[in-house]
Amino acid sequence: MWTIPVLALLVAARASAAHSPSTLSSSFFPLPSSLSSTHAGPSSPQATLPLRSLSTSVTSTSSPASSSSESSSPPLPPSVLTTLGISALTELGPSVIPVTSYPFAPFPSPSSEPPIPGVYPASSPRHPPPVESSALVPDFAPAWTRAYEKAKAKVETWSLEEKVSVTTGVGLTSSRCIGNIAPIKDFSGLCLEDSPLGVRLVDFATVFPAAINAASTWKRSLLRARDVAMGKEHVGKGVNVALGPMMNIVRVVQGGRNWEGFGADPFLAGVGAYETVLGMQSAGVQACAKHYINNEQENQRMMESSNVDDRTQHEIYVAPFLRSVMAGLASVMCSYNLVNGTYACENNHTLNGILKNDLGFQGFVMSDWTAQHSTMSAMTGLDMSMPGDISFYSNTSYFGANLTAYVENGTIPEARVDDMATRILASWYFLGQDSPNYPKTNFNAIYPLDEATNEHVDVQDDHGELVREVHRSSIVLLKNVNDALPLKKPRKLVLIGSDAAPAHIAGPNEFSDQGGVDGVLAIGWGSGSGWFTYKISPYEAFQARARIDHTSFSWFFDDFNLVGAATAAIQRDVAIVFIQSDSGEGYITVDGNVGDRNNLTAWLNGDALVQAVASQNNNTIVVVNSVGPLILEPWIDHPNVTAVVWAGLGGTETGNALVDVIYGAANPSGRLPYTIAKSPNDYPAQLALGGNGEEILNITYSEGLFVDYRHFDAANIAPRFEFGFGMSYTEFEYSGLSITPVEDVDQDQDGQLEANWLAGKPGPQGVGSSTALWLHRAAYTVSFTVQNTGQVAGTEIPQVYLHFPAGAGEPPSVLRGFTDVELQPGEEQSVNVTLSRYDLSVWDVPSQSWMRALGTYSLSVGASSRDFGLEGTLPL
Repeated sequence: MWTIPVLALLVAARASAAHSPSTLSSSFFPLPSSLSSTHAGPSSPQATLPLRSLSTSVTSTSSPASSSSESSSPPLPPSVLTTLGISALTELGPSVIPVTSYPFAPFPSPSSEPPIPGVYPASSPRHPPPVESSALVPDFAPAWTRAYEKAKAKVETWSLEEKVSVTTGVGLTSSRCIGNIAPIKDFSGLCLEDSPLGVRLVDFATVFPAAINAASTWKRSLLRARDVAMGKEHVGKGVNVALGPMMNIVRVVQGGRNWEGFGADPFLAGVGAYETVLGMQSAGVQACAKHYINNEQENQRMMESSNVDDRTQHEIYVAPFLRSVMAGLASVMCSYNLVNGTYACENNHTLNGILKNDLGFQGFVMSDWTAQHSTMSAMTGLDMSMPGDISFYSNTSYFGANLTAYVENGTIPEARVDDMATRILASWYFLGQDSPNYPKTNFNAIYPLDEATNEHVDVQDDHGELVREVHRSSIVLLKNVNDALPLKKPRKLVLIGSDAAPAHIAGPNEFSDQGGVDGVLAIGWGSGSGWFTYKISPYEAFQARARIDHTSFSWFFDDFNLVGAATAAIQRDVAIVFIQSDSGEGYITVDGNVGDRNNLTAWLNGDALVQAVASQNNNTIVVVNSVGPLILEPWIDHPNVTAVVWAGLGGTETGNALVDVIYGAANPSGRLPYTIAKSPNDYPAQLALGGNGEEILNITYSEGLFVDYRHFDAANIAPRFEFGFGMSYTEFEYSGLSITPVEDVDQDQDGQLEANWLAGKPGPQGVGSSTALWLHRAAYTVSFTVQNTGQVAGTEIPQVYLHFPAGAGEPPSVLRGFTDVELQPGEEQSVNVTLSRYDLSVWDVPSQSWMRALGTYSLSVGASSRDFGLEGTLPL
């Protein structure tokens, strides 16, 4: 999303005129299909462009060893459009939806199996399962059923124009929020607002640590707590739909918005998404999962096609969205880019085929702001147009009057508009936002200086303490020579680098949407940012500690005066150098970086600054505030660099959290959510450059399943710091591994499905097939013991990595579980991590289902993706 005008998209307003309807073939395609050409639609301005598939799924080059002959797919519901023929992605324009009539029937709700205590409890978004019960599969179907009954009853009383109105935003500047749906009778309307780390464009709200830092904690409890608090702040400001979480995978490490998500692994990102949705919605606000899908870089994000094979799509990029749906997700935001030649917001395969059919998603799909391209996108799965304009300030819409006209002339069935309105209202009822006590919007994000519409409601509560806890738990200790850390009342301490300082010009909100660098970096820039009520810099926090310890404290903030920096470090017991690297959304350019980072080196002369200081001080500690990986090779092995602290993006309490860790009040327990390489070329995918804004930039995901550490392992490339790595002030040992099947307490219900899976047969298809209980309930328990063998209390993050059978086409190691264990010196604790059949499955392209790859499954347990202490084989 953005807040300023952007270039007009390639396809002009296609929905400006009604066309005579014509009937398209009513056969339904098997996903991702053996795609055959069918009727191309009526003669119209749209049909004159080169037509390609509405789904254009690319065939996977790797498939499980247990390929089955049972590969035929049953017809999908009438909600999924008939596909068109494929042609090569060589045309200048995207594929086009023919303007013609289509049959439609709503997707049925996934059937709910009987509740199973301790396994499958009936749940509501306001009362989700406790965070300690990560093995539970919550059943939100009864709550959705009640919400749908209310929504359908209300929609039946509305006119066509009213139903269309609830699907159409009022325009970017026509109301208080960044997105708005107008009230209709006793429906109060909707306020949609960023961001994934706090309420954007408001005062007296908290700027929480970025999602990348939340993921770095590897603690479900803190992920949940962060988002409960964030949800409460959105509700307190009168927001109905919070536009987060963001869970795009770190495919390209330079990607400008990586820091808004949960890292480079789909399992870790899935846990982050799951806990975020549960947390935010328990507070009463609707969560919105974004950006669906394959929105992995900022360069040409509106004019690039992410070309992804079907298996990779399901196993890597869909996975976090699947977990969001299982958490009772209320809404999804489709992205700007194209997917295999079709815009994401009118992509029949990804919206209807995967999201609403395979995942059984019950909520509504909104466009990213002006990411809609036609009125016919209603038939391919789009439910809501945001912000309603075709382009900013255009006072035109693809929905609105155009959608009404398409219904009246028979092109779009009114039943589809009923479905769109019902989905939107059902999410409103699902969260209980029909309550008369739900807060009214009390801010104005569009005109924040208008005192008449900004009530300055303080929603911060005591969330600063939580921010501090999340940040210190996310800090990753990368190097610590001779116990340089924690500090022990040093006599003379100097902080060096502007990243240690407060903003020296105009405070923490100097730049619009944080699009600039001045002082400590605490979040990235763009629509995922927020306004700081306050921001504690390292300078302020360290000086306060120095007063307590009677430490002689000094500082030097000129990054480019290397002689001055080196001189300031002379005769200091400790010199702490602060460096940073920033990125954000592409509508803002910072120092020549158009959203994406131009390189992986430290900003503001950081590498040279570290070298200059280390040349004069034999106890140089480096603190890194960065949106993502940096190449640390210029100085990481310098003998005078005694410690490296990876701080990331800590939000409003960043200085205090750093002091907690560096002085030992908190033992570092953060782990890397991505790999830090020795060379940019070691990463499996690079930022796709080029594109002129007129032709589609094709980006082929040729690395497939081998993203981040999966690639490093398969290619035998030594990283500088591997995925999952992080040091502690103490030591841990692992012992006593056992792997046991989980007793099936309801074998009659799913016994045949589980038996088929065990035999390597394809799984079932249909609505909700990818989120079904039999697939996700705990199937195996991995048990082991962790002991703190060091001298201080600390938290270990045990990680479970699965090794698939050799012929499965999977990477060597795949993260499939983790937990956190807090231990006193000498204490040991038994740990249990469960694995589901989904965790042990691969996506089989011919059968379009999840299935087991035949052969031996083994696993490893340890402290990172390359530090395994225990090995075992699954009793399959």
